[in-house]
Amino acid sequence: MTAVLRVVKPGLLTTIQDLGRPGAIAGGVPPGGAMDRLAHRAANLLAGNPAGDATLECTLVGPSLVAERSCVIAIAGGDLSPKVGGRDAPMWTAFTLAEGETLSFAGRRAGARAYLAVAGGFEAGRWLGSRSTYLLARRGGIEGRALAEGDMLERAVDRDVEPGRSLEESLRPDYTRRVLRAMAGPQIRRLDTASRRAFFGEAWTVSTQSDRMGARLEGPELAMSGEDVLTFGLVAGAIQVPRSGQPILLLADHQTAGGYPVVATVVSASMPIAGQLAPGDDVRFELITATQARALRVEQAQRLASLSAP
Repeated sequence: MTAVLRVVKPGLLTTIQDLGRPGAIAGGVPPGGAMDRLAHRAANLLAGNPAGDATLECTLVGPSLVAERSCVIAIAGGDLSPKVGGRDAPMWTAFTLAEGETLSFAGRRAGARAYLAVAGGFEAGRWLGSRSTYLLARRGGIEGRALAEGDMLERAVDRDVEPGRSLEESLRPDYTRRVLRAMAGPQIRRLDTASRRAFFGEAWTVSTQSDRMGARLEGPELAMSGEDVLTFGLVAGAIQVPRSGQPILLLADHQTAGGYPVVATVVSASMPIAGQLAPGDDVRFELITATQARALRVEQAQRLASLSAP
């Protein structure tokens, strides 16, 4: 293992993430991992890594990092205005960060989370088979916490990679179009006609009470019928409606079971957009079928096909 980056400023919330620990759900442990898995995978593939290697997830205000040695990196996902030595750095492209150069982020332009991959992947503590940071349990990543000033970031393996690989602009997600495609949930009929129309027709605002567990949404109050349901398993993308009538969109660190009715589930192809939502953003839902959801998933996989790791 080799130290490649030193943390000068940690940013608002910068954590080490991979694709999580889905195999631990049966034990009550959230899957966790990158909020925007498309951007996470793309950053890794651009840097010549397997898609599941660990990256840095930089939230809203990115960190300031100094290269301890020359390395190839790639940044994908939300545009937080990356800069090297004060000059604009490319997004969705692998480039060389020379020894002594500083990578920083000047501010949010689009999206909420940028993913930084280094050739060789980041080394970090493992928990239940994953390097992902789970803040609530303080496990994984760097001692289960966000980055701090002075941290030394190591790469897991030495890997020679040529810079320059890029994902063409037409294949990059548009994080400014905040429309989430969703399928009807098991308790959709508990919404009356007016509430169903409001849920799929009105704009919802992401609350300041949102986090990696879920996005609380503010908008028209939804009228639900019936009692709470028996506790059942949950997935990222499920949309619960508690008694307040204000929906909760479950995200990467979601609870594994619950008893609030689930009126819809955001399809996997829209979860990258969901993972880029920030407090104050408006978002809408669009009802689609299972056939349409599968087609969108295939289309998304094709976006990354040209970036397959060597």
